[in-house]
Amino acid sequence: QVQLVESGGGLAQAGGSLRLFCAVSGRTFSSYAMGWFRQAPGKEREFVAAVNWSGHSTSYADSVKGRFTISRDNAKNTVYLQMNSLKPEDTAVYYCAADQSNVVPTPRYWGQGTQVTVSS
Repeated sequence: QVQLVESGGGLAQAGGSLRLFCAVSGRTFSSYAMGWFRQAPGKEREFVAAVNWSGHSTSYADSVKGRFTISRDNAKNTVYLQMNSLKPEDTAVYYCAADQSNVVPTPRYWGQGTQVTVSS
């Protein structure tokens, strides 16, 4: 069983930065692909970013490419999402996700989410 706990969300101004953390329980963390998704009010959940088991391969949604960076530390069982140049449209609940194969399109494990609010 894998449990994911997000933290680091909060309020930021447009143009600012936030860093999200996802702590993962389980001895096999380093074998899982990890990702971040988000869901804005009234919208469907959407993919944000993903990283493979080693951290050497990443992918991003076009809307965040060049502004967000996903990374992982397998020694600390933690995944990060560095968010720079934030925009009001980045406001959403952000979810950490894990899967033994690929987090896209639907990962097996989800965190509970952390709120990110960007003011203009």
